[in-house]
Amino acid sequence: MSDWKPNIVVFACNWCTYQGADLAGILRCDYPSTISIIRVPCTGCVEPEFIVAALKNGADGVFVGGCHPGDCHYQEGNNKAAARFKLLKTVLTEMGFEPDRVRMEWISGSEGKRFAETMTEFNESIERIGPNPIGRYINGG
Repeated sequence: MSDWKPNIVVFACNWCTYQGADLAGILRCDYPSTISIIRVPCTGCVEPEFIVAALKNGADGVFVGGCHPGDCHYQEGNNKAAARFKLLKTVLTEMGFEPDRVRMEWISGSEGKRFAETMTEFNESIERIGPNPIGRYINGG
């Protein structure tokens, strides 16, 4: 397990968190290369099935990043996502996943440094939890 690196999927709102990731790059803020960003129009369109599918397909962690409350481009998308996410964490726990494998945060387009810090912290958290057992099964381990 010494050469294992987490596989982390990030669903990033186009208007905020994705812009924060872009700013992190412009500012040359380092964050782990284990992060794979999927740009979405809004966190409100990230269905729970997408998160479960990522985990079932071997992601070690899934992060959903969106606009701060009150800043959603679609007005209520982040609120709907937060409500669904809370329920999803309960379901994932029932399915046997560690609840800390999934995380939701609000990161604005002006928070590039915060994006990098949050990704680094999430990566470290997933490293402490270890590989997703389903991912090991998929990869024949």
